[in-house]
Parts: sequence; structure tokens; C-alpha cells
Amino acid sequence: MREWPQNNSFSGRAWRPGAPAALTTSDALIEIDRVTFGYDERRTILSDLSLRFLRGKVTAVLGGSGCGKTTLLRLIGGVHGATRGRVVFDGEVIDAHDRAQLFRLRRRMGMLFQFGALFTDLSVFDNVAFPLREMSDLSETMIRDIVLMKLNAVGLRGAAHLKISEVSGGMARRIALARAIALDPELIMYDEPFAGLDLISMGVAAKLIRTLNDAAGSTSLVISHDVPECMAISDWVVLLANGGRIVAQGTPQQLMDSRDAEVRQFVRGEPDGPVKFHYPAPELAEDFGLRSTR
Repeated sequence: MREWPQNNSFSGRAWRPGAPAALTTSDALIEIDRVTFGYDERRTILSDLSLRFLRGKVTAVLGGSGCGKTTLLRLIGGVHGATRGRVVFDGEVIDAHDRAQLFRLRRRMGMLFQFGALFTDLSVFDNVAFPLREMSDLSETMIRDIVLMKLNAVGLRGAAHLKISEVSGGMARRIALARAIALDPELIMYDEPFAGLDLISMGVAAKLIRTLNDAAGSTSLVISHDVPECMAISDWVVLLANGGRIVAQGTPQQLMDSRDAEVRQFVRGEPDGPVKFHYPAPELAEDFGLRSTR
């Protein structure tokens, strides 16, 4: 288990105040309003979930595998529609069946996919240029300048000519981030941005998320299970459990100080507690056709 810093800060950054107690609709860029969703009738991923993501803030959504974190991003992006409830982006209800609306709203969103999702047959430069060429009428001269600026922001301007097969995993993640911010989106969504990175690359990625959010005045939504990095860069943290249930939400300090057993187990990585290792299943004897000993 990782050792926590003895002072109340991570990566040398002081804790910041979180969301105000009373919010107005204009404070939130995204509203999840009593959303229920499941990929089939047998299993509900999110159940009556309500959340607000504040403008200009970095919000981290933490939770174990299968609790609906990535599904939440898909609903915001309109990949799927909610079974019940509504997802609202800047006051507009997202309709997963309205292609014109989705193209218009996605122009205002950036997405860092869990495994980068880079085009392996394109160069680093062309990967970052792709959304600019597809979704704008900019000249190639302007696209070149923008791509080099975005690559410079993630420290990879010198790698513009390389093939994706020639870059490391950490570099690929930064290239994907440069592509995600190519169109200067109002909302940047990060799906497991720290997965598979070494500690140095993880720290660089975390710093980039915070720096880009503050420099661009954007809103960032970070989906992760990596507690220290998220606590270091987030203004507000939401902890989800299976079924899309909100276990807790608040400032990083509030979650770290929580006495709730489920919160403490997750943020401290404790193996024993309310969260069980095994996914619900029949008795072992039943699955193997053996007589139960009970």
C-alpha cells in the first residue's frame, strides 16, 4: 500500500476549497439528473444517479472496476442514452439519437480514451491534426501551428514526425491528450489517464491535467481509480460503488478524513472492508455440480 504524505498536501499542492454548498444551474456545465442505465435488463450499471460537474473545476470520479465510471462518460458523450433520467450539457438535454446535436456538442468536448486510441498508421503530427482537419475549415498552415502548439504544451513538439510505434506508452498518452485539446474544448474527459504509467509519467500526466484546465479555463472530468494523483489535482471528488451508487463526494480533504468504512477502504487501498473482492456469484458447489456442505 502506498504511504500517504504526512502533511495535508499531495505533490506539494495545498488543498483547495471544493464546491459551494448551494449551486445554481449556471454553475454546472454538466448535470446528471436521476439517471438510470444498463446495457441489458439483467444488470443496472447506474441507478437513479444525480451529479453536477462545476465549470472550470477538475472533478475526479473514483471507484472500483465495473461501478459505471466509463459508462458515465459514454452517456455524457451521447454514445448511449439514459434508460431513465437525463444528461444535460450547458443547459441542453443530450439526445443520443440526434446526430446533428451530438456532432455540435461533441465539438465542445475533448476525450482522452483509456488506451489512447491513437491511429497507428498516422504520424504523431497527423494524429493531433485529425480532429482539426475533420471538424474545422482551417488552412493547413493554421493547422500546423495549432498542432505544434498543442504538442509543445505536452512536451512533445520534437516528436511530431515520429510514428506511433516509435513512442513510449507515456508519450502516447500525452499525444492523445494533445489531440483531445486540439479544438480547445470546454469539457475535457479523461478515462483512466494514469493507467499503465510509471510514477514519473503519472506525475507528469497529473500536472498536465491541472495546468491545462487552469490555463484554458476548461472543465475537466477525470475517471480513475488512482487515489493519490486524483487527490492532488482535483477540486471535487466523487466516489462511486457498484450500481452507480454515490458513496461520498466532497473535497479531497473531506474524503481523506472520512470515517465511513467504505470510503476509508477505497482511499487507503485496504483489502478488507465493505467492498468484497468477488463479484456476486452462486455458491461454488452449485457451479461445479457438487453437493453443498451447508
